[in-house]
Amino acid sequence: MAATRVSVPTKSNIRASTKLILNFDVPLEQSTNPEIVMAEKSGKLSQPRDYKLIVEKDVRIPLRDGTVLYADVFRPEASERFPCIMTTGPYMKDKLWIPPEDLEEPANEYMNWETANPLWWCPRGYVLVRVDSRGSGKSPGKSEPSSLQEAVDTYDCIEWVAKQGWCSGKVGTLGISYHANFQWRVAGLQPPSLKAIMPWEGRADQYRDQAYHGGIFAIGFLTQWHHMQTAHHLLGEPRSYNPDAFNNNLLWEYMRNDLDSEYWRMCSARWDRIKVPVYSVGNWGGFAMHLRGNTEAYMCAASENKKLRIHSGSHYHPFHSQEARLEQLRWFDHWLKNIDTGIMDEPRVKLEIRTGGSSKPYPFRFEDDWPIPRTQWTKFFLQPQATRPSASEVEGRLTLEAPAQSSSITYEASPGGRHSHGGRTGVSFETAPMKEDIEITGPIVLNIWISSTSRDMDIIATLRNIGPDGKDVPEVGQRGDSVPCVTKGWLRASHRKLDKEKSLPYRPYHAHDERWWLKPDEVVECQVEIWPTSMVYKKGHKLQLDVQPKDGVGTGHFTHYHADYNQAARNTIHAGGERQSYLLLPVILAKSRS
Repeated sequence: MAATRVSVPTKSNIRASTKLILNFDVPLEQSTNPEIVMAEKSGKLSQPRDYKLIVEKDVRIPLRDGTVLYADVFRPEASERFPCIMTTGPYMKDKLWIPPEDLEEPANEYMNWETANPLWWCPRGYVLVRVDSRGSGKSPGKSEPSSLQEAVDTYDCIEWVAKQGWCSGKVGTLGISYHANFQWRVAGLQPPSLKAIMPWEGRADQYRDQAYHGGIFAIGFLTQWHHMQTAHHLLGEPRSYNPDAFNNNLLWEYMRNDLDSEYWRMCSARWDRIKVPVYSVGNWGGFAMHLRGNTEAYMCAASENKKLRIHSGSHYHPFHSQEARLEQLRWFDHWLKNIDTGIMDEPRVKLEIRTGGSSKPYPFRFEDDWPIPRTQWTKFFLQPQATRPSASEVEGRLTLEAPAQSSSITYEASPGGRHSHGGRTGVSFETAPMKEDIEITGPIVLNIWISSTSRDMDIIATLRNIGPDGKDVPEVGQRGDSVPCVTKGWLRASHRKLDKEKSLPYRPYHAHDERWWLKPDEVVECQVEIWPTSMVYKKGHKLQLDVQPKDGVGTGHFTHYHADYNQAARNTIHAGGERQSYLLLPVILAKSRS
């Protein structure tokens, strides 16, 4: 594509859209993957053609309340009409994303963070529309990130797009993270022209998935994200044309609404209202924000046509891989172009099965449903050691046999005092070395009996894969980093109340609508939701469970705010006898794997 730059409009001329018509002067990207080459040559996928590309900048989209949002439109120049793939978000449609060199999709001047690439999609007969959400980028108005208002605005954008002369009347949505999250909310409003969605690594429940893990405020990511977006708008280029952008009080609102309520329901997915075809795409590494939304969507959305895919890797490499783009194209060709790509003939669930320690994608495996129907739900019981081990040893075992005798183990909630930020906290339990490869794939529960000298207690559970050398076997994290844990779960003891109608034996659903304070040394039972995972624990490896009062290994920037009642408190885990504490694991034995 010709290296044509588009100047950024100033505040005085922002109302005039800019239109460019560009020729392809380089060959269209050629795939080297034999399966993709075969798929594209089969005639069951949209074929890339040498269309001229029309780029329309700052297109005005009118909303029902008189507000105008600004969008960029990328479309093939042709007399025919094309389906559209749309995104809405606060990340600024004009902000260039420069990807890493190892991205499978070549960089170009139209790349934008967490969105599809026009130079790949438009030659295949699609229009791409990127919208700056209200109060962000070039769009005026009051900023309300991840809100019902944003969903209503997106509804209006979808219906406006569908009526344009270049659109076939069919609209789909595709994007990562924030550009996945908006899809749940707008799909619940059921815009007539929205025909399919593909939320790629997208949180869905703003309270449980993002803001309050188990009732514990996720201060680290939220603070970083909010401050960064504010800086991008007020200290970056947008200040020159929209100086009042991203003006909101989001962090205060989130902290003020620290119990679940209608405030959170209004900005979260309403599963019973989502009836459009859904391809929910998760990442095993997204256990601190996005993954739960993708698995909940598959289990709970009212759509008759839904699929689930879970991969590994960074937050963006899988989306831009050739394999993934093929999958995206098959999905939208089916629903937006009525092409029989065969994607709906395949099993509904497609999972990467992790075998530990790879920096590259693992092989996919098809399954008929989620959780996997042949799952052998297995309890691994917590058994504290009778004597306190050395600093290099764990404090307890995980055994298949329930301990007959009751026991307990106590640890400090704030070791080292108020200003201590390092060192090991809590206690750990581990299995014996595996006698054979054992696959753990699915949701997990920690059923644990606890007490504290304080009126509350934070339970942070971390599952780890320990190799024969005693070291963690790491996995690729969302930032492409090496993460020494498999998955995590959280629960503040005062939030242990369950919603019995929504809870499942393998996935507790906490109400979060009132606090059940602890009494000093009162023993209570808690069910901790540990986010789903997939890991084959190889022969000789151990599964380790850390139970901690604060964030432990593998937390990264997803840290939490631990309230003042932790200070000087002593927490106790009870196990055995009438108070069996255990991990409920989704075991798929080697002889059952396909």
